[in-house]
Amino acid sequence: MTNVPALSLSPEQGLSRYLSEIRKFPMLEKDEEFMLAKSWAEHEDAKAAHKLVTSHLRLVAKIAMGYRGYGLPIGEVISEGNVGLMQAVKKFDPDKGFRLATYAMWWIRASIQEYILRSWSLVKMGTTAAQKKLFFNLRRLKGEMKALEEGDLTPEHVEEIATKLGVTEEEVTSMNRRMTGGDASLNAPLKSDSESQWQDWLEDDDTPDQETTVADSEEFTVRMEMLQEAMSALNERERHIIQERKLSDEPKTLEELAQVYGVSRERIRQIEVRAFEKLQEAMRNDARDRGLIEEEELETV
Repeated sequence: MTNVPALSLSPEQGLSRYLSEIRKFPMLEKDEEFMLAKSWAEHEDAKAAHKLVTSHLRLVAKIAMGYRGYGLPIGEVISEGNVGLMQAVKKFDPDKGFRLATYAMWWIRASIQEYILRSWSLVKMGTTAAQKKLFFNLRRLKGEMKALEEGDLTPEHVEEIATKLGVTEEEVTSMNRRMTGGDASLNAPLKSDSESQWQDWLEDDDTPDQETTVADSEEFTVRMEMLQEAMSALNERERHIIQERKLSDEPKTLEELAQVYGVSRERIRQIEVRAFEKLQEAMRNDARDRGLIEEEELETV
């Protein structure tokens, strides 16, 4: 498939001007977005793809601003988020029923987080799902505890963070020192009474990229959890129809399902539409509860 057209705007050439320029691109109505996405998916219409991208640049900037605390140029963070957005547009399937913004947020955040992990140090900051979660939540939790000053955390804070994030206290202490103290010798111990060294965190070049693997598997797992929970909001007939029409490798026709339930094709279509709307709403609420989507994400930066 043809690549999504590159952007002529760059936040790295002047952030204020960039933010001012992207406000000029209007956000799309649902029907217009659907038609543009179909045009790109079916005909590789570069103009349609460009309009999809530019209409969501404010979303990228909004998300990127949430990563200002990592000491990296915000223009570069936004640029990485834009890469994720373009990947999302390239892979977006409008027939799934979700808006592009909901889908794109996964790609935008993944792209930004991978950039941050690459940039922070040659020492891999997150080689497991738990460590990656620790890296991106430690600063927030410290802020909630009013423990943002430099230096070691108190034992009470360490214990509380470790419990909340499901990691060891040693991992919390070492990650905090790593984030507040700059690069250390690879042979330096993680903790004064520990035999583990920073070099133990280095990634083996002969093994697959764990960060990418973890990110992909985490996203798939979360999506499947959300889908399963949302399906529980449907009654038995609705679940069966959605399963057969939307989730099966060989979808059933309306006529086939009409024969199963002894009703008309139109009645099956009505049940499918209503069930799909309920499924979408349940998944949106779940995503909002998980902090994956916010009502104001599409507001002007």
